Amino acid sequence: MKILVAASIAWPLVMAAGVWDRAMTGGSIWTNILYTAASRICHQRPERSFHTAGVKWPVCGRCSGLYLAAPLGALAAASMGRRRRGPATTRAGGWRITNTNAVLVALASLPTAVTIVAEWTGLLPVSTLARALAALPLGAAIAFVIVRVVAKP
Repeated sequence: MKILVAASIAWPLVMAAGVWDRAMTGGSIWTNILYTAASRICHQRPERSFHTAGVKWPVCGRCSGLYLAAPLGALAAASMGRRRRGPATTRAGGWRITNTNAVLVALASLPTAVTIVAEWTGLLPVSTLARALAALPLGAAIAFVIVRVVAKP
């Protein structure tokens, strides 16, 4: 559990360090590895990404929101101590997933779903900042659930 919490904190810091490295030095080998790794999980479209000092972030705005909120969810879950088994659970790969966790993630995904529907239907233009803000609840909820599910009973 501690490793997951540490990783959720480290990943946004590593991404920020990569942006800083590219802005200051034009990038190093490790920064190129970072951006390549991030390309496996994100489309990295420049028009949907934040830029700092003229440098595109390693992930898009929506992914940035997910990763920036994850430490909050992970820390909240870790601060709750050991998880208690609830009456309503489902087994998934040997882990127990409570209905409460499923509802939490479903509700937290609604703002992101709204931005996706708005984009796909052309109802509203959705900015990079709006994508990131909408993803914050989902990032925190996913990290919260993962840490709680992996925590030893």
